[in-house]
Order: sequence, then C-alpha cells, then structure tokens
Amino acid sequence: MKLTDAQLRNLTEPGKHFDGGGLYLELTKTGSCYWRMKYRHSGKEKRMAFGVYPGVSLKDARELANRARTVLKAGDDPGLLRKAEKAKAELDTVNTLQAVAGDWMKHQAARWDTKTAGRVKASLEADIFKRLGSRPLASIKPGEIMAAVKKIEERGASDQAGRVLQRIKSVYRWAVIHERIDANPMLDLVPSEILKPREVQHRAAMADKELPEFLAKLATYDGDRNTVNALRLLILTATRPGETRGARWAEFDLDAALWVIPKERMKMRVEHRVPLSRQAVQVLRTMQPLTGGGDLVFPSPSYRSKPLSENTFNSALARMGYKYEATAHGFRATFSTVANECGWNADVIERQLAHKERNGVRAAYHRSTYTTERERLMQWWADYLDGRAVGNVVKLPQRAA
Repeated sequence: MKLTDAQLRNLTEPGKHFDGGGLYLELTKTGSCYWRMKYRHSGKEKRMAFGVYPGVSLKDARELANRARTVLKAGDDPGLLRKAEKAKAELDTVNTLQAVAGDWMKHQAARWDTKTAGRVKASLEADIFKRLGSRPLASIKPGEIMAAVKKIEERGASDQAGRVLQRIKSVYRWAVIHERIDANPMLDLVPSEILKPREVQHRAAMADKELPEFLAKLATYDGDRNTVNALRLLILTATRPGETRGARWAEFDLDAALWVIPKERMKMRVEHRVPLSRQAVQVLRTMQPLTGGGDLVFPSPSYRSKPLSENTFNSALARMGYKYEATAHGFRATFSTVANECGWNADVIERQLAHKERNGVRAAYHRSTYTTERERLMQWWADYLDGRAVGNVVKLPQRAA
C-alpha cells in the first residue's frame, strides 16, 4: 500500500514505512525522516538516500525513485552514478575557468618575465574572468569564448583579441593534460576563422631627407635631458625602444665600447652585443654624472627606480612636430634603409638589428661573426648622422667591405 501525504504528516512510529518499488521513509527515534530506496545490482542489495522529509516531498521522492529505476533498467548502478555526479559537481566548483587559468599561469611563470606575466593576467581579468571566470571550465561553450574575443576586437584591439584567444586555448590544453577536464572544447577556435583579417601597419619611420631638420630639433629640444639622451642612444644604436629605456649601467663597458643586453630583455630571448660608436659612448658619459649612481641609465623623472615610460619617446617626438609621422621604433627602419642603400652587407645590418635568423645553420654562424663589421657599421652610422645634422648628403653608396 502506497503512502499518502496525510499519513506522512501524522507518522509517529519509528521504523521503515514503504511506498513500493523499494522506496521507503525511515522515521528515527529522534523524529527525523529520511527517504531511502532499496535496490539490487549485480546480485547485491544496495540502498541510496533521497533526502529528508518534508524538505523532499512524497512527490519528489517518487520522481527520484523512478529515475533510479530507469538507470537500473539500463543496467547501471544508480548509487554509483549519483556518486560520480556528485564528485563531478564538486570538481566543477574547484575547476572554474579563473582557478584553472591561475594554475596555468603559475605553471608558466618560469618561462615568463614579470612584465609578460602581468600582461597575461591583466588581459584575462579584464576581458574573460568578469564574464566567465566563475563558471566551471567544462560548462563553457566555444561560442561564449568566441563572443568574448570578438567583443575585444570590436573595440579596435584586434591584436589583443588574438592573444586572449590563444591564452584561453592554452589554458584548456593545459587542463586536459593535467586531467582537470576530460576534453578540450576549444580546439576548433581558429583565430583566422573568428577574427577579421587586419592590415599590417608598419611603424612610421623617418625618411633620410628629414634627418637634418629632426636632428636640429633634437639638439635644441628643451625637454627632460634623460629623454633627449635616451633618444640619441636609441638612434645611434638602432636598438628597440624598450631595450634603450631599460638600459642598465651594469650592461655597459664604456672602455671597450660595448653594450651587452641580456637575453631576458631581448625580444628573441638571445643576448645581444651592441658595438658603441664614439658618439654613443659620449652620450653615456654625459649621463654618468646624472644617473651613474643608480641602476638605470635612463630612469623616469618621477620614479627613479623605474625606467622611462613606454610613451616617453613618442610623446617627445610629438612635441617636436612628428606626431603620426615618426615613431621611436621607426628609427630602426631608417637605419636599415640608409645602411642598405649605402652598400652595407644586409646580413651585418640584420645582425645589428637583432632580427631572428630563420635558417638554423645561418643562425649558428651569425652568432659568432660580424663583430668587426658591426663595429665599423655603427661608427659609420654615427658619423653619417653627424654629417646629416649639418646638411651633408651622401651622393654615392659607401662600400662596406
């Protein structure tokens, strides 16, 4: 005989009160009421709990029992299945996207410098975690990630959108390898099939004919002396702006006219040895009484423990009248163009620019050669700039043997 709601409300006798099909309500001596179900699987009698009455009503208990019977008919053990579901739910609460991404970033920390780690974390916090960070990793659909990165693209940050997408894919790949998720649902998210193709915009570079006027303006620029001298060294050495801004006194041997930039500060993570012209050495000797007592050659005027900011060079160029017409990074292109047009060996120029050699054999060769040639090249470039500063024009290519 099946139970009724009226019977349940008036139960006083401790024991098991059966509803049929193995379902029963167990009333304890303390007055607690527990829903249970007896069943057999693989020849063994088992039982499973459905909660406490009246929190779980008679109707709810019957529905739960019917689902368990359906599982039994399919040949599975409903008790074990429930335990597996409970374990998965507990795992999902731990394996949120933000939690797993955090573990991935810790794993990658040894491969990144502090600045890179900060950029990666900031990009995920700003564009992903706010919307999806608290969700279990396995519950997030590819379309949700796609929508998030397209939103980044819509604000004009297409490069950032591509980077964020690749980082999310890396998180999922890491999660699969470390058994935090069973499968990677993000495999088919290909940047080229999600994001719009973009036109490559080369950084504005100054033409050779503009050098005399620019060098005259630089000579009379009344801004911060650190910025002026940093720009001079940048141009004289054809280094990247970040390499110049972060220059440290410990990297220089002025007597040997050599600047050794450690791999940690190089884009390609390879040590770069930069020959210094007489003019470059003079710039550094000018800076010695100003900043030689510290670590940085060109510290920020506001925070002496930090280098000049990323926008310092381009802001100075803008004040000199070159906004949108020239960038600090563009001086590398100016150097390359002029040196190539004046007959210098292209391999020597590329090595001075610290460009990565794609051919492995040539790369190994380049690491141990061109020192003398590059010393001559950089002195020639400094002398060339001195000539352009007073309006001299090189009419014929300089043969650089």
